[in-house]
Amino acid sequence: MDEDLRQALDSLSPATCTYQEWLTVGMGLKQAGFPVSMWEQWSARDGSRYHKGECARKWETFRGSAAPVTENSIFKIAHDHGWTGPTGHALDWDDTIRAEDGRVVDPHWLDVPDLAIPAPDAPWDPAFQLVAYLRALFEPSDYVAYVTESFMDKDRRRPTKGSWSRTAEQLIDELEHCRGDLGAVLGDYDPEVGAWICFNPVDGQGRKDANITEYRYALVESDEQDLDRQVAILHQLELPLAALVYSGKKSIHGIVKVDASDYTEYRKRVDYLYDVCKKNGLVLDQQNRNPSRLSRMPGILRNGQKQCLLETNTGKSCWQEWVDWIESATDDLPDTENMADSWNDLPPLADPLIDGVLRQGHKMLLAGPSKAGKSFALIELCICIAEGRPWFGRFGCAQGKVLYINLELDRASCLHRFRDVYDALDLPPENVANIDLWNLRGASVPMDKLAPKLIRRAQRKNYLAVVLDPIYKVITGDENSADQMAKFCNQFDMVCRELGCAVIYCHHHSKGAQGGKRSMDRASGSGVFARDPDAMLDMTELEPTDAIREQLRNRAAAGACKEALDRRGMQDVYGQDDSLSRARMLDICKEHLSLADRRALDVAIEQSTRRALVQTAWRIEGTLREFPRFDPVNLWFDYPIHKLDAGLLEDLQPESDYKTLGARGAAKRWSDKGRENQAKKRSKELDSAFEACTMDGEVTVYAMAQYMDLKPRTVKSRLKADGGFWIDGEKVGRKEPGSRG
Repeated sequence: MDEDLRQALDSLSPATCTYQEWLTVGMGLKQAGFPVSMWEQWSARDGSRYHKGECARKWETFRGSAAPVTENSIFKIAHDHGWTGPTGHALDWDDTIRAEDGRVVDPHWLDVPDLAIPAPDAPWDPAFQLVAYLRALFEPSDYVAYVTESFMDKDRRRPTKGSWSRTAEQLIDELEHCRGDLGAVLGDYDPEVGAWICFNPVDGQGRKDANITEYRYALVESDEQDLDRQVAILHQLELPLAALVYSGKKSIHGIVKVDASDYTEYRKRVDYLYDVCKKNGLVLDQQNRNPSRLSRMPGILRNGQKQCLLETNTGKSCWQEWVDWIESATDDLPDTENMADSWNDLPPLADPLIDGVLRQGHKMLLAGPSKAGKSFALIELCICIAEGRPWFGRFGCAQGKVLYINLELDRASCLHRFRDVYDALDLPPENVANIDLWNLRGASVPMDKLAPKLIRRAQRKNYLAVVLDPIYKVITGDENSADQMAKFCNQFDMVCRELGCAVIYCHHHSKGAQGGKRSMDRASGSGVFARDPDAMLDMTELEPTDAIREQLRNRAAAGACKEALDRRGMQDVYGQDDSLSRARMLDICKEHLSLADRRALDVAIEQSTRRALVQTAWRIEGTLREFPRFDPVNLWFDYPIHKLDAGLLEDLQPESDYKTLGARGAAKRWSDKGRENQAKKRSKELDSAFEACTMDGEVTVYAMAQYMDLKPRTVKSRLKADGGFWIDGEKVGRKEPGSRG
């Protein structure tokens, strides 16, 4: 561990660290038992910020805490700055080894070149070096800024403002006729310090950021690695290099073509460039981001070493070509394959998770309005998968482990719901251990943050399915945006792929009547919701007729009578046909039960009837990718479970509105009876609104519109159509009885 820590520190430049990172390094070293001198020596590498004695003073303030900073924090900082050393833990057999996102350079397989850096005593042509550099970077008419003089700042020499009054064409012409005397063209420089040049053209008035005329290039410089490894990484990254310059000391300067249109775009492109370099192990000097930054001028001596031009115009030809290459090299997408390779050896299809509906490892959406019992339906599904029983008594389920992610209920309510559904299904909890709960009410995070946390926790659980209920708690972005919802739904794909399980989730309907819409168009928000999953089940409410409700009453009464007789062992006094008739069963009970039993039966019939009438009716339709569409399934939601309908609901249709029905359907909908019912309904609404507004005194159209949540002109037209009210400007009053019309 000590050697790993030393390597991490060797790779980390204090000049690139923030103040907090610098403090963290000190705290981690002290906690690990190292001396303050180790922190001092490392910090001294940043000559511009290092002050002797400061580390010792800070060291004394590190007193420890309940959660101390350890050497692991140093490893993290080093990795964040591009170090590719140990990750701090041993790999397990089940661990997945994957490349870091955005990495194209494998540090173990670098093609390290032999650098053609001329020896100090080797002959060379300084003017030729600089001319080649100028021609590679500048147009003839570009003004070039450069610096040959320096001044002492604390303990190091720094460049002065320099010169910027000549164009590249003028400089090249003078250099070609100077007979190797660069001082005659540029002015004398200090050979102990060297000289500098600005790699972007200026306006001839100065060399600050404001003087830059075109944002063509950015500087990448690293002095934390061997020179040959720096060049190897730059080459393997295929950077669009206009020039590569040896600084004469311990770094290589890469002049990268970024071709930005303005300063804002320049900043974005440089941030992207530096981020890619960091991910690929190139530890850059973060102070080189400015477009007016100086780089080392080739053709110059620096303390006996030659600042020399190594190459020009290598790598990709331009910024966009490089970005396209980087994105394609790091997109983690699978390779294409030829159909002929698999034609005679097709892979097997995934086994069904829900028979005729969903395969294992696929995605399913359950959509419906509020109060449809969607959460209960998903709990029923979890139990059916855990126990290997049919869902809704209709769809067979594979048996296995399931994770239910509860985003809406408190823990106690969630646990009680599972117990209640088990009891209502009359299932013994023989395999309840197959169900895991993750209660995230009040702790949920957006899906792009939740997905990796979920994958990490569930990696070795072997779940057949992960159920999220409901997804509005974790939606990222605008649910009406196709682009944003496509990215959101991609998180489900990642969970399916990484865990090898199905992902099942529920979502709510959009507003308005749903019956006239296709089942896949009823979910709220973008159509991505309906088109992304492999199976979409949609629940729409049915309104039972008076005749159906009468049958419910009869069945409830007959069922209560049957239960009373069975409880007393009188199954032989009625037949199968008798058990379906309320009147017949009451006669049998009157004949065979005591007066006390009949009184108890009356109470039971009342309770059974009340429960039957509060049931809601639902129809489930499926839009499936892997299976043929099944016939609609009709259900009764008898809290807390859904029960298959025995045929009462077959002829019912969900409620529709004018827009969804279309012209022919609307004509049927708005029959004489329909118009009459609608008029009565609107008349009642107007009466209620008028009475409510009289509490404030005078009634106005605006007050009624506000109460009814309608536009004033809509209210005014309804008042006129009703005929029971008078309108005087904006005032509203009720007509005398008998004067309607």
